[in-house]
Amino acid sequence: MILDQLATRQKDDDRDYHPGGYILKFAELGLSEDLLTAITKQGYEEATPIQEKTIPLILDGKDVIGQAQTGTGKTAAFGLPILQMLDENISKPQALVVSPTRELAIQTQDEIFKLGRDKHVRVQAVFGGADIRRQINGLKHGAQVVVGTPGRLLDHINRGTVDLSHVQTLVLDEADEMLNMGFLDDIESILKAVPDKRQTLLFSATMPAAIKRIGVQFMKDPVHVQIEAKELTTDLVDQYYVKVRENEKFDTLTRILDVQNPQLAIMFGRTKRRVDELTRGLELRGYNAAGIHGDLTQQKRSQVLKQFKNGEINILVATDVAARGLDVSGVDYVYNFDIPQDSESYVHRIGRTGRAGHNGTSVTFVTNAEMDYLKDIEKLTKKRMQTLKPATKEEAVAGRLSQAGDKVEKLIKQADPDLAEDEVNALVEKYDAQTLAAALLGSVADINEMDTPFSLSRERPLPRKRYGNGGNGGGNRRRNGNGGGYRGGNRNGGGYRGGNRNGGNGGGRRSNDRDGRRSSNNGDRRNGNGGGQSRRSRDFVIKNKD
Repeated sequence: MILDQLATRQKDDDRDYHPGGYILKFAELGLSEDLLTAITKQGYEEATPIQEKTIPLILDGKDVIGQAQTGTGKTAAFGLPILQMLDENISKPQALVVSPTRELAIQTQDEIFKLGRDKHVRVQAVFGGADIRRQINGLKHGAQVVVGTPGRLLDHINRGTVDLSHVQTLVLDEADEMLNMGFLDDIESILKAVPDKRQTLLFSATMPAAIKRIGVQFMKDPVHVQIEAKELTTDLVDQYYVKVRENEKFDTLTRILDVQNPQLAIMFGRTKRRVDELTRGLELRGYNAAGIHGDLTQQKRSQVLKQFKNGEINILVATDVAARGLDVSGVDYVYNFDIPQDSESYVHRIGRTGRAGHNGTSVTFVTNAEMDYLKDIEKLTKKRMQTLKPATKEEAVAGRLSQAGDKVEKLIKQADPDLAEDEVNALVEKYDAQTLAAALLGSVADINEMDTPFSLSRERPLPRKRYGNGGNGGGNRRRNGNGGGYRGGNRNGGGYRGGNRNGGNGGGRRSNDRDGRRSSNNGDRRNGNGGGQSRRSRDFVIKNKD
């Protein structure tokens, strides 16, 4: 009914027009008055494209596959219809949202709670690394919406501490990342624990074939809504790349940091080890940096994110998975220290900046062997990256000194010469003012730390992209064009998700590093155990569920 109403609206009404069509107000999407009031309180007026296209479908009871990047309003896209369809007289979970990470689960809980506050909706998040007894208590007190990570949700299901018999809407949020993290079996178990008669919503930043197969298997005639990457945040981001040798990347990075002086930056590394080492190296050279990945405790991760949001840390180093759901305003730079293996992840990364109408900048470091990945990114974004020339040592020093000047002014205003009068007089007699000023600037700028020796462990490079004949294995991106399968199997016969495809011998387990799925282990495919196609592994092995 809602869809029919929208279809019959005339274009000459009072809606604003933009090149992509008419901008819908939330009031036009069939939402109730109490929800519209909550939306207004949150400062929202116009629906984003993903909200505009999915909310009417969800309210009409359709199963929906929504493809859109983070920062486009996906949580409200499924949260608002869920809140409208809740029966306030039932004090059992009526909606279940499955999220890949603790951070995203907490963020989703907060947003749904705020939107449903006037309706007094009870929302409970469940995730690993937190006291399960408090979660059980929250569930017992009548949670109507449950948001959780797969491993902890299964824990509650197996303990019998969550009743899913009244669930009418199931949401798989960031579905691609859940599959990458090895949660397929967990998701299937959760699906079996909810009623067959339900509405299923699947949201994902990327849409590989495995996601579409999930839709076919577990959803009823799903409607696929896709918001193209070019409609998102890339137009507000100035995109640069630096062509550099692998062993020179870190030195090149730090000199660029000295020149650009980011106020708030996110830096992406491919693996957890890379994140740890990058963070340590940046700290050694005087930068205020911290890292997050899946091996950190929940308390530590929350502490780091709080410090970053408050500006106490200005460089956050993260893996792709750890940064999912991270929404921090004011990020002016994104650094791709390791270029992502798939182009969609690149769009997801740089979407951390260039938000809310503000321009941002991204810098991607790329080796000669990775140039094909850069070309694929440009093909997806329909935008050519600009070449950024590495900064010289002199430019880096000048950048640090320029930043130090402001700090020195603050120090001078706070200085009290009387506290160390004798020492001050001794220095003034021994050195001229210019020398003292230079020493002060150099100290504040940490000039001596600029060249602190540091080297990163070598990561296996991404598999080279070569477009050969495809062979008998069905693959079209091969190093030598002789077939090969899709992640697993030997190079001359294929192997699709560890099985046979037109012949071939499967194989290939996933890496134990669930936060680094596009990790150094991808390089194993160059040594005979993998096909080398530039897509992420789909050998769904459960590892470290939360």
